[in-house]
Amino acid sequence: MKAIPVTVRALAPGDQASWRELWDGYNAFYEARVPEEVTRETWQRILDPTFPLLGRCAVREGALCAIAHAVVHPSTWQVEPVCYLEDLFVDPRVRGTGAGRALIEDLLALCREGGWSALYWHTRQGNATARRLYDRFAPADDFVRYRIPVGR
Repeated sequence: MKAIPVTVRALAPGDQASWRELWDGYNAFYEARVPEEVTRETWQRILDPTFPLLGRCAVREGALCAIAHAVVHPSTWQVEPVCYLEDLFVDPRVRGTGAGRALIEDLLALCREGGWSALYWHTRQGNATARRLYDRFAPADDFVRYRIPVGR
């Protein structure tokens, strides 16, 4: 596919329908069932400038083609905050055109501008497509993730 330039910007209220399509695609890829209440709250948090959740998007030919959600938080290992890239999804029809790379580069620029000390993320070990991109930025480390869901 031809590499048409993408523009990266913050998600805006008018992006909700396109964001939702990409969000649903992301959750389908990971075989996740996110309750509607959580999806609605996530969208509101993205739009809330006082909430530490960043919503970024890549736009190609006037349409959203990729999204990234990141959380800026304090660290016990550094004085400066760190940025956790929680979600990154590129529309499968435009993968390989630079949208994912543009989103990561955008977050790196925000880290530099904000004085944040690191950008980090994780993915599934078998996600070869994403890992080809991620490996261009940094090698994977040897950490193993543990996750315990805590019910209400």
